[in-house]
Amino acid sequence: MDIKKLGNIPDDGGHKTLGRQAGRKTRAGAGYSYLHTAVDDHSRLAYSEIHTDEKKETATAFWTRAQAFFAQAGITVERVLTDNGSCYRSRDWRDLLTAAGITHKRTRPYRPQTNGKVERFNRTLLDEWAYARPYHSEQERRDTFPGWLHTYNHHRGHTALKGKPPASRVPNLTGQYS
Repeated sequence: MDIKKLGNIPDDGGHKTLGRQAGRKTRAGAGYSYLHTAVDDHSRLAYSEIHTDEKKETATAFWTRAQAFFAQAGITVERVLTDNGSCYRSRDWRDLLTAAGITHKRTRPYRPQTNGKVERFNRTLLDEWAYARPYHSEQERRDTFPGWLHTYNHHRGHTALKGKPPASRVPNLTGQYS
């Protein structure tokens, strides 16, 4: 699991649509979005949501939905690997995982490569969705996210999976999507 912080796109599109000089002036005050993501270790199936913060309440609510998503796909979660962010060190987070019988593992500080699968997902997300083309607003970018995530999970081949998409390794999802 991981949270990726992205700068929001101003309503006029910012520097990618207006040019570097004009875009600088519009960027101030656009704020940030936080992409909460969970990636299954075996299949690389990803569950991700865009939120306005990275607080413990948001992270625990996200995990409840992510766990339900994985359960629906027939994936039993035994362990969750996170960094040492404050939301993952909270009592709420600990209690949520303990109640579900899930072991919480943390990466060593300043070692993002330990959480490699979700970090690789973040890089792919940046290259193929967040900065793949100029968006005219943050809402336009957000509107394309569910489609991109579907493509990632069900159509985009992964070298670690011999060119097959993550859904191909999840029996409950195979054949549901074309």
